[in-house]
Amino acid sequence: MTGGTVQYPELPVNYLSVKEKLKLIVIVGPTASGKSDLGIFLAQKISGEIISADSRQLYRGMDIGTGKVSKKEQKLVPHHLLDVANPKNDFSVALYKKLGEEVLSDIFKRGKIPIIVGGTGFYIDALLGQDFPEVPPNKKLRAKLEKQSAEQLFTRLKKLDPRRAKVIDKKNKRRLIRALEIVIITGKPIPLLKTELKYNVLWLGIRPKDLKNRIKKRLEQRFKRGMIQEVQKLHANGVSYRRLENFGLEYGWVAQYLQKYITLEEMKGGLLKAIFRYAKRQLTWFKPKNEIHWIKTKSQALRLARQFL
Repeated sequence: MTGGTVQYPELPVNYLSVKEKLKLIVIVGPTASGKSDLGIFLAQKISGEIISADSRQLYRGMDIGTGKVSKKEQKLVPHHLLDVANPKNDFSVALYKKLGEEVLSDIFKRGKIPIIVGGTGFYIDALLGQDFPEVPPNKKLRAKLEKQSAEQLFTRLKKLDPRRAKVIDKKNKRRLIRALEIVIITGKPIPLLKTELKYNVLWLGIRPKDLKNRIKKRLEQRFKRGMIQEVQKLHANGVSYRRLENFGLEYGWVAQYLQKYITLEEMKGGLLKAIFRYAKRQLTWFKPKNEIHWIKTKSQALRLARQFL
């Protein structure tokens, strides 16, 4: 198929054979690898629509620091699950899964191809059918965990759920507390992805050799575009510094700088190293997935997509 629409079976997803399952494409890779660009390219070629799988692009007002596609780019092809949440409020993976399934259903009904694009592997796994425990927030437990340092929380998670600990940001207290909350309440590690997925999935991955240079160049561009001012505006609109720090990476480091805890040079240097570590964790998450086709060119991705569809 090279364009137009696709007619899908009317049967519920659970009753379809492997060949009849609804088809979708997932584009993964570390930060700054070019996922968004590839997603738009493919969507234009195969009549697709993009679903963001980025845990921070969900929030309104968090644009520069998350690398959110521009309004102009969003007009090229439909984008979903961007700007759906207030940064003052928590947004769980369970809620992402619920909204994502609604979007997928709508895209399929209109005969288009969903293309899930992002680097938050945990969200992608949940949307594709991972047995994810829908554990409601426990205020008492959270308050208790909040008293511990990020280092203490990470050490505890490492003992209770080593797999999750390998790919989590060990300095992000918000993520650590939520992970521990799930493990403690359910009494077991966060489960692995099902072997039998709801959908027939084509996995495309990007991991450029010049990733560190790409990250460095992109970070410089973000500062030029006004990333510090973006964080200042979020704070002025009621997002606390503590909340910004919990978002980690750009927002956490800039928040530290704005509170004068660190200098501009310390902020930029520390942030760059933190993004390098984040990219490494992303690759660690995707490494066990043998089904990923690690592509080098857009034409290769398009050829694989057309063969798949």
